[in-house]
Amino acid sequence: MHATVNPKKLIKGATGDWEVIIGMEIHAQVTSNAKLFSGASTVFGGEPNDHVSLVDAAMPGMLPVINEECVRQAVRTGLGLKAQINRVSVFDRKNYFYPDLPQGYQISQYKSPIVGEGEVTVDLADGETIKVGIERLHLEQDAGKSLHDQHPSMSFVDLNRSGVALMEIVSKPDLRSSEEAKAYVTKLRTILRYLGTCDGDMEKGNLRADVNVSVRRPGEPFGTRCEIKNVNSIRFIGQAIEYEARRQIGILEDGGVIEQETRLFDANKGETRSMRSKEEAHDYRYFPDPDLLPLTLDEAFIEDLARHLPELPDEKKARFIKDYGLSAYDATVLVAERETADFFEAVAKGRDGKTAANWVINELFGRLNKEGRDVTTSPVSAAQLGAIVDLIGEGVISGKIAKDLFEIVWTEGGDPRAIVEARGMKQVTDTGAIETAIEAVIAANPDKVEQVRAKPTMLGWFVGQVMKATGGKANPQAVNELLKAKLGLE
Repeated sequence: MHATVNPKKLIKGATGDWEVIIGMEIHAQVTSNAKLFSGASTVFGGEPNDHVSLVDAAMPGMLPVINEECVRQAVRTGLGLKAQINRVSVFDRKNYFYPDLPQGYQISQYKSPIVGEGEVTVDLADGETIKVGIERLHLEQDAGKSLHDQHPSMSFVDLNRSGVALMEIVSKPDLRSSEEAKAYVTKLRTILRYLGTCDGDMEKGNLRADVNVSVRRPGEPFGTRCEIKNVNSIRFIGQAIEYEARRQIGILEDGGVIEQETRLFDANKGETRSMRSKEEAHDYRYFPDPDLLPLTLDEAFIEDLARHLPELPDEKKARFIKDYGLSAYDATVLVAERETADFFEAVAKGRDGKTAANWVINELFGRLNKEGRDVTTSPVSAAQLGAIVDLIGEGVISGKIAKDLFEIVWTEGGDPRAIVEARGMKQVTDTGAIETAIEAVIAANPDKVEQVRAKPTMLGWFVGQVMKATGGKANPQAVNELLKAKLGLE
């Protein structure tokens, strides 16, 4: 995908420049009420081993039954990633022993995944846009959880997660910096949340990343990669890549070789460390699960899901730019969460889009961020913010008064129009009243009058004085025009 090497993204080593190559495997927990092959609940946080059916506990003779909702969610995700939906896919057994995987194998997909190649468009902070290829998306079961801190000499096993459906979304090695990788995960998470196929909650482990990192001299073939397992925050993904790339460059510049291995990221130390040497696919002895038939999807099933997809972030962004005249940056900020985009549209409907966007992004988001809240718990509703925007548009209040009004609505609530009436917050557009204030300021400052005629940029000082005299309520435009006339600056 990256035809040319971007010099800004290269890492300087002791012996020259290096390029970092990153591919991601994202494990996203499927939003569904039941597990992939059993009817047990997927609700987070139950008592240990409360949400475990006989299938999840791998009791003898228990047979898996595919959960149709999980299949729908995987297909919807594939469609959202503009990917190939495979009409036939196969579930395989991936054999490895985990203490918290009672079957002794994981049901996954190997040669024939449910979703094939797709792509994600990622906007970077500097305005650059990159396309990241998706290799595949397959469905698999999650394992349980071993708890090592409950007893001095024993580990406990909680199987509540065992059998929960995961989508593994594998990217192509198209990422070239930690910034790109963070932006890609952020975008992918946004798409999943818009689709409602995964809630993207990284703190609960519902979205985790395995990060493959290798380095090379620009233009040379790919180097040996190391995989950093289960990184559970976007910030840590960035830190893990930065550390790992430098570690590999250090080894290569000292004449060493990179061993292909699986590593862990230690967030406290900000470094990666070796976990085990990397297994290849043949180590897992994949074979089709004899208890499950191949999964066959018909055209009508896929078309029906495609028809009911929500408007996704890229389409929404394009529409915001076109319909509301927003900048690409503002549109990107507003579509990052579906709730934010909906809030903005409620404010902007029938009003000036740019003014609405300014108020939503600068005033509202600024305040929400400061108080650690999001738009779903905003004390100011879209209707209230819309009313403030209307009052500015109608010239009833100035931008400065609007900020005071926003503050009142934020802390006390109420109808903005009624507040403006009750508290006498209207801006003064009565030119007689403004003229009186101007004359008083001019009479009190004859020296400044001389100066402003020589240096018209001083007009701002007069505007400030008049605004102060009218309690900030004078219409600034009217003040400007009248002052120029009175001072003979036309």
